[in-house]
Amino acid sequence: MSTVALRCEGLVHVYREADTDVAALRGIDLVVQEAERIALLGPSGSGKSTLMAIVAGILRPSAGRISVFGVDIERARERDLLRIRRDLLGLMLQGAATNLLLHEDAEANLAWALRGKPRADATLGRRILRSNGLGRDLRPVSALIPSEQQIVALAVSMAARPRLLIADEPTSQLDDASRDHLLDLFVDTAAAEGTAVLLVTHDEDVARRMQRMIHLRDGRIGEEASDEGRFAVIGTDGSVQLPTALRESWPAGALVDVDEVAAGEIRLRLRGGEGER
Repeated sequence: MSTVALRCEGLVHVYREADTDVAALRGIDLVVQEAERIALLGPSGSGKSTLMAIVAGILRPSAGRISVFGVDIERARERDLLRIRRDLLGLMLQGAATNLLLHEDAEANLAWALRGKPRADATLGRRILRSNGLGRDLRPVSALIPSEQQIVALAVSMAARPRLLIADEPTSQLDDASRDHLLDLFVDTAAAEGTAVLLVTHDEDVARRMQRMIHLRDGRIGEEASDEGRFAVIGTDGSVQLPTALRESWPAGALVDVDEVAAGEIRLRLRGGEGER
């Protein structure tokens, strides 16, 4: 099986809204290596949740190709998608009610997550619960505080030892201390298991705990950041998005001179403006 956890090539998704076609994704190219941890950032409507749903096999892309560990998602039959979600993916969606059986305790939630997986065991999930004082907690999940619920959600999503974990805003309802504790547990568990991570967040402090940060804007990847720096990304149509800090002073539709000043170096000059960038 491929060591590339996720590969997206020219991924497009269009949906209908009020008799109008709306492009949620506009040609996404993305590669996530095995055991690599990636954060997806962007404002509401940038395409983050759509991309996550396509990776999980919940939505079918309108165009382009996507594979998880070499298995084509866009061509897979429904039974194949079920097998992919069972054997390869872990899902940690937003909100406890989406991830968990609220009327059951943590241990029962682990058992539910592992149903239909005869070779799976609950060792990893129980270890996560025990290390956070929830191993013998008989309270229903609905009685737990939000930080405890998210620990149970992590234990459930990692219980079957997925090769790719998809997490949607796992810290959005937590205070800073609880957020940092969950992130420590999240990163340590994924690193120890060699699990690739695709994490959706609005919080750059959360995103910095991943190895790469991918910034989406208007359905396209505009920037990528890692320990090597922060870079704009050239789109398939040759476009480059301006950094957010420049967008107000360089408005859409403005005329820009583009000159190559040296090999591998260009100069952008706003027509009618005083400065150069």
